Amino acid sequence: MTSFAFVFPGQGSQSVGMLDAWGDHPVVAQTLAEASDAMGEDIAKLIHEGPKEALGLTTNTQPVMLVSAVAAYRVWLAEGGAVPRVVAGHSLGEYSALVASGVLTLAQAAPLVRFRAQAMQDAVPVGTGAMAAILGMSADKVIAGCAEAQATFGAASLEVVEAVNFNDPGQTVIAGSKAAVEKACEVLKANGAKRALPLPVSAPFHSSLMKPAADRLKEKLAATTFAPAEIPLVNNIDVSIETDADRIRDALYRQAFGPVRWVECVAAIKARGVTTLVECGPGKVLAGMTKRIDAELTGLPLFDPASLADVKAALA
Repeated sequence: MTSFAFVFPGQGSQSVGMLDAWGDHPVVAQTLAEASDAMGEDIAKLIHEGPKEALGLTTNTQPVMLVSAVAAYRVWLAEGGAVPRVVAGHSLGEYSALVASGVLTLAQAAPLVRFRAQAMQDAVPVGTGAMAAILGMSADKVIAGCAEAQATFGAASLEVVEAVNFNDPGQTVIAGSKAAVEKACEVLKANGAKRALPLPVSAPFHSSLMKPAADRLKEKLAATTFAPAEIPLVNNIDVSIETDADRIRDALYRQAFGPVRWVECVAAIKARGVTTLVECGPGKVLAGMTKRIDAELTGLPLFDPASLADVKAALA
C-alpha cells in the first residue's frame, strides 16, 4: 500500500449540507450525536440546514469543521481504510488531527474548539481586524513587506500586520489590524505581489492580536486530559511531533497567536516516507496546496462516498 498521511482542513471549506452526501451512514449519525451531546445543541441540524450566515460565524465554523472532518475519518476506518502513517491539521484542523490520533475524544474537542472560537472572536472586535491572502510572492518578501507597512505607522503605533499562514510557496496569508493589513496589501502589490485578496473572516487569526484569546484557551487546555498519541502528529507551530501532554498543550496555546507553517509541515510529512496526503473533511484546499508545495507528492480529497472510493483505489 502507498504510504499516506491524513491532513485536516481549517476554516473556509464549510458549506450548508456538507455531510449530506454520506446519507444516513451510521458512523456519521453517531458522530453528529456525540458532538451534539457534548455541546448541548443540534450540530446535525446546523450543518444540514445552516443558514450559510450561521455556519460562517467563527463560533459555529470551528466546531462544524471539526465534526465533519472527524466523521469522514471515522467512516474511512469503518469502511476498512488503513490507519495513516502520520496526521496533521491546518490551523483549526490540528484539533481534528488530535481526535484522529487519539489524544482527544470528540466529546472533549468539540466544546474546546467552540471555546477557542469564542475567545478569538472576543479578543478583537468585529471590523477592527483583517486578513488577506498574498499571491505570487515569496514568503520572505511578504514578511519584509509587512514590516515595511507597519513601519509607516511609527514605532509607537498599535497597528499590527504579520505573515500568519505559509500555505504554499506562492501564497502567504497576512493578518492584523484592519488599517495595517490594508496598508500591507498596498505595499505588497507595489513590491510585485500578483494579488492581495481580503479574506471574509471575522478576526485576525494566528496574529499576535490573538494573544488574549490564547491566554484564555491556555487555562481551558490545562484542565483538559490528553491521552497518548496513537498516530504521530506534526503540529503547525513548531513543525514537530510531540508526545508529552504539556508540550502538546503549549503548542496549541502558541498556535492560537502564531503562524501556521504549512509548507514546512508538508515537507516534514514527506520526510517520514509519505507520498500521498489525504485531505479528510470538507473541501479540497489542502489537496490543491500539496501539489503546489511539492510536485512529487499527491494530494487527494476525502469528503463523501465517491471520494472515499477514489482514495481507496489510489492507495491500493
